[in-house]
Amino acid sequence: MSITAIVILLYLGLFAAVGFYLNRRNASASDWAIGGGTLGIGMLAAGVAGTRIGGAGTYGVAGDVIAEGLGHLWYSVNSFAALVLVGLFFVIPYRKLKLVSVGQVFDQRFGSFRCQWLTSLCVQAEYLVVNIIEPYVIGSIISGVTGLPFVVGVLLGGFVIISFTVTGGLKGTAITNVVHCSVIIFGLALVGYIAMQNMGGWSEVSAQASAMLAESNQDEVKWWSFTGIGWATIIALFISATIHTPAASIYANYASSAAKEEYLIPGFFLAGVIAALMPLVAGFIGILTMATYGAESGLSSYLNIAQLAIDTGPILGGIALAAVLAAVISSGAPILLASATMFVNDWVPGSKNFDDEKKLRAYKIVTVVYGSVAAIIAWLGNITSVLQLVLLGFAMVVPPAIAVAFVFYWKRTSEKAAFYGMAAGFSGGLASWLFNALFDGPENANAGGFAQWWYELINYLGEWRDPSFLTLFLPLILIPTISILFPNKEEDQEYSDSFYKKLGRIQRNFSWS
Repeated sequence: MSITAIVILLYLGLFAAVGFYLNRRNASASDWAIGGGTLGIGMLAAGVAGTRIGGAGTYGVAGDVIAEGLGHLWYSVNSFAALVLVGLFFVIPYRKLKLVSVGQVFDQRFGSFRCQWLTSLCVQAEYLVVNIIEPYVIGSIISGVTGLPFVVGVLLGGFVIISFTVTGGLKGTAITNVVHCSVIIFGLALVGYIAMQNMGGWSEVSAQASAMLAESNQDEVKWWSFTGIGWATIIALFISATIHTPAASIYANYASSAAKEEYLIPGFFLAGVIAALMPLVAGFIGILTMATYGAESGLSSYLNIAQLAIDTGPILGGIALAAVLAAVISSGAPILLASATMFVNDWVPGSKNFDDEKKLRAYKIVTVVYGSVAAIIAWLGNITSVLQLVLLGFAMVVPPAIAVAFVFYWKRTSEKAAFYGMAAGFSGGLASWLFNALFDGPENANAGGFAQWWYELINYLGEWRDPSFLTLFLPLILIPTISILFPNKEEDQEYSDSFYKKLGRIQRNFSWS
């Protein structure tokens, strides 16, 4: 067995073992879902940052930089902005409300199960994508390095993520994310530096990249420009990667995991700094890879980061692949945990009345079932552009993020407005993506009817056809409009008084009413 394969298997085995060791500390549902409320600033920052620097922030960014240019490094800015946004305006309210699912905001504010359920549906649309991608990539790595069948690699990947999540809980993911973040950032930076020196330094890398771009007839100026992907795409990336973040339910878990409320804002700020570094490192690897293999090399998934290192040597390849595995596990485990807590609290009837032991058992059962189904889909699927797939999932979470912001900071927001605003944003974005996919081909130019009309529309709009614009503007317009036309009923006052009393000073400081 090669040195690279040994590094990979040892890395996977290590974190499975850590999870089993930590299992004895998860004696209650609270211990498992929010780490017992014991995390310090450093562990909180590493845990939160790990959720952002998974597949999208590593091989996703690297792949899109190879294909389209440096404009995709905006993901770094978006990652920082996203976590600072959540830290400043949302995590303290989440903690005050003692949430383990963002959908519980609507239960506490309106007693509305339909808003809670719909929020969970929007967020689960993103989380299902992530839960599928992670075992897929682990399976691809194991299969490519060891020669084992792809299905065996996926099963091993799924087993590691599921077992670690079930046994380690939230605190386990935070502890190990300290290691993951270090391996990702410093490991890949080392790989990039050595690869650059082997190529003859930065000037030679730049010259080779320009030659590769010329060979593939790409616009060199556009590729090297941070705005080369177009402002419409940059804005769409910001909407998808930043504005959705307050509704990403894992941050409700982390909000309650801090030992003190005062740790939240500095913890999320530090997490934003850490999360912003990874796309920069991944983009650097993408530049080196493009300069070596070309913009149309066909490298996909983890290979766009690892191929350069693998060709340089087995040890360097092992470091690069360990970094990719770190990125996968750092986001996969906490997101699977959040998926389980959301499913139980938002979709299982009577879960509010479960005792502590029953709720913990429900969390772990759902984790195993959910993770297993995702691994099976990963085995059957064929994933190409990781970043684009994840960004679509992000866009579906924008509507509940807008609705939660209105509920927190505008007391006149009505239940009907929150529900229909979210429903319109989610269904509008999903329909837009579906029609774009179905009617984008040139065969629709003269097809007649709706197909031709949509083809002409999206060609006229260009990059402004991105579904994220609908997921943002539909709820942003509908929620205040419906709230004014159909205000809350008087019997809602009891919920309102109790809800805003819990929010306390944060609500009073930022209220628009």
